[in-house]
Amino acid sequence: MAKQSDRPPSSGYLLWHVSLRWRVAMDRVLGPLGLTHAQYAVVASLYSMEQSGVRPSQRQLADYSGLEPMYVSRLARQVEGSGLVERKDNPADPRAVQVTLTDKGVETVRSALAVVRELEDRYLEPLGGADSPENLELRRRLQALLEHADSLKGAAAPDLQPYSSGD
Repeated sequence: MAKQSDRPPSSGYLLWHVSLRWRVAMDRVLGPLGLTHAQYAVVASLYSMEQSGVRPSQRQLADYSGLEPMYVSRLARQVEGSGLVERKDNPADPRAVQVTLTDKGVETVRSALAVVRELEDRYLEPLGGADSPENLELRRRLQALLEHADSLKGAAAPDLQPYSSGD
């Protein structure tokens, strides 16, 4: 039987701390481009949608990015103030706001994508880099966890027992 000190912390703890460190690192590399991690999530998602030929509403952008609609609205106003996006009435739905990248926004996103790829490769060195089979497996497992978490939305909270180390 493994000693408690030989066992890594819980998966939730590790996921939380990896994500915290990732967010701090993202803010550091994106800061010189005038972006925060959250703003990057919006403009990179918008860039991806536009590359696919979609001119999304803020709501569609929120759904695509996985962020809350009100948060996307606030972030879109921030990056609009920086000249990265334009927000205008959606001709197909007068209640919706359509969001598009400006030329400056496209240039900024392309620069951001390059620094984020470099950061991701550095973070994934212990797994052999971003293109390694180990990273592909990690991505598959994280995707499975994400899909499972999405399937639990709206489900009743489980009757949790006090934390047990499983020993």
